[in-house]
Amino acid sequence: MHSSITYWKPLPVFAVLLTLTVGLSACDSFVDQQVRSQVSSSYLQTAEGFNAAVNGSYTSLREWYGKEIGGTMTVFGTDTYQQGSDGSWKHYDSYTGQLSPTDGFAEDLWSDMYEGINTTNTVINRSGNIEGLSQDVIDQRVAEAKFIRAHHYFVLVRTYGAVHLTTEETEGVETSATRAPLSDIYDQIVTDLRDAIGVLPVEADQYGRATKPAAEHLLSKVLLARGYSDAAQSSDWADAEGLAETVINSYDFRLLDDFGDVFALDNQQNDEVIWAVQYDQNQLINGGGNNFHLYFLMEYDVRPGMSRNVRDGRPWKRFRPTEFTLDTLMSDRTNDVRWDRSFKDVFVSNNPGTYTCDGVECTIAEGDTALYLPGFEMPQAEQEERDYMVYTPSEYTDKVYPTLTKHLDPNRPTINDPRGSRDFLAMRLAETHLIAAEAELQQGKMGQAADHINNVRVRAARESVSGSEAAMRVSPGEIDLDLILNERGRELLGEMKRWFDLVRTNQLVERVRDHNPFGAPNIQDYHNLRPIPQSQRDRTEGEFPQNPGYGE
Repeated sequence: MHSSITYWKPLPVFAVLLTLTVGLSACDSFVDQQVRSQVSSSYLQTAEGFNAAVNGSYTSLREWYGKEIGGTMTVFGTDTYQQGSDGSWKHYDSYTGQLSPTDGFAEDLWSDMYEGINTTNTVINRSGNIEGLSQDVIDQRVAEAKFIRAHHYFVLVRTYGAVHLTTEETEGVETSATRAPLSDIYDQIVTDLRDAIGVLPVEADQYGRATKPAAEHLLSKVLLARGYSDAAQSSDWADAEGLAETVINSYDFRLLDDFGDVFALDNQQNDEVIWAVQYDQNQLINGGGNNFHLYFLMEYDVRPGMSRNVRDGRPWKRFRPTEFTLDTLMSDRTNDVRWDRSFKDVFVSNNPGTYTCDGVECTIAEGDTALYLPGFEMPQAEQEERDYMVYTPSEYTDKVYPTLTKHLDPNRPTINDPRGSRDFLAMRLAETHLIAAEAELQQGKMGQAADHINNVRVRAARESVSGSEAAMRVSPGEIDLDLILNERGRELLGEMKRWFDLVRTNQLVERVRDHNPFGAPNIQDYHNLRPIPQSQRDRTEGEFPQNPGYGE
C-alpha cells in the first residue's frame, strides 16, 4: 500500500501552502483575488516550492467532497433525499426564493472552485525549469494540476452553466470576466483530461494523487454529460463508452464481492476505488475533516436506551431519504443486499435503564437493542412484545428515519468533533459500469448496457436466497433511462451524484415533483442551474449575465 498525499501540513510548512494557494476568502469573487502573502517566483522554481503548490492544488477538493456544501448541492433537492429537521440550507431542497444570487453556498462554491483553478494555473504556468526535479516528475505534477482544473470546471459548468474560463494565473485584482460559450468550457475540460491521460501513471506513487484511470473515468463522465448538452459532439457517447470500457477492462480494479465491503472503515483503499479524496486521523493534517457522517444520521441520542456517543455519531439530521428511496429504489429487500448494507436499522444501548417503549414499560440493558427500524409496518401488538423501541415507516418523521451508513465514522476524536477521517470515495468501478451502460443506451446498444447493469446488480444479489442472482438480472428489453437512473440512485445513494444525474438527463423537475414533497410545489425548469453569485456580477466591469429565473 502506498503512502497518501499530504493535503495540509503542520506549521510552519502549512503557512507556506497557504501562500501558494493564491485566491479567495470565502466571500470574495474570483475576479477580486487578493494575494494573501507574497512568495517569490524563485521559491516556486524549487522542488520544495513546486511540490507544495501541487499539493495545495488538491486542498480545494476538500472544500467540496465530504462537506455540507457538497451534500447540500447534490444530495437533497432530488428524488432520493429530502430535508431532515435541522440545517440552514433547506431552500436547496424546497427551491424557495432563498435560493438566490446572494445565497452563501452558491457564492462559496464559485469561490472555492476558482481558487483551486487559480492554484492549478499557477502550477501549470510556472512549471518550467524546476530545480531538483526531473522532467518526468514535473510533467506528472502538471498533469495532476490539469486533472484538478478539469474537475473544477466540470463542477462549475454543471452547476452554473456557462462560466468564466481562464487558464492564466491571477496575481492581483482583476475585474474583467465573461461567460465563455459552453462549448469552449467543455473543450478545455476535455483537452486537460486528454493531456493528463497521456502522462499520468496507472498507479500513483502516493495514494490520492490523480492517475490515468481516474482521468479516464472523469473524461468518460464529462463526455456523457456533454452528449446531452448544447455543446454535444457526435462522438461523445461512443467516446464515453470507450473510456469507461478501458477503465473496466485494462486495469486491476474489480467490483468487490460484497457491496458492504466497499465502505468498510478498515477497507477504504480497496480494489473498487478508482480515486478518493483523502482525510486522515492525524488532525494536524486533516483540515476540517470529512463531515458527511453528520448529515444522514437520525436523532437517536434522545431516545430510550441511548445517549450520544462516538460510535453512533453526532446527528445533525440534514438529509432524510424520500419515500421513493425507501419504497421503490430499496423495495426488493429479499434479493438485493443494498438495503441492509446501506442503512442502519439497529441502535445498541449505551444508556441502560427502564423506559416506555411503544406504550409499555421496557428495561434495556447495556449492549442490548434499544432502537429498531424494521423497514415495514410491524403490528402494534408485536411491537409491544419487544423490549426496545420500534419505529415503523408510518412513524418516520424529520428526526426519525433510516440512517445511511456509508459515511458513519466512529474514529472521530471526541463525541462532538465534526472532523471525520474517512476518505471520500469520489470514483469507483460500479459507477464506471453505469456510465458505460448509459452511454450504450444512448447509442441503442441495449445488450451491452444490460451486461454492465447486471454486473452491478448481480454483485448485490443475496447469496443466501435461492434464485436471487436470476431475480437481480435485467434483460436488454428492460433497459431505458428510468431504469439506469434508478440503478444509479440505488447503488450510488448519498455519494454526491444525484442532483447532477437528474440535471444531466433533464429529469430533475419531473422527479422532484413526483417524489420530493418539499421541492415539488416550487421547482421550475430554471432550477436546472444555480444562480450566478451576485458578488461576481457586482465586481465585474461590464455585463456578466445572470441565469434565467434568478432576476437581473
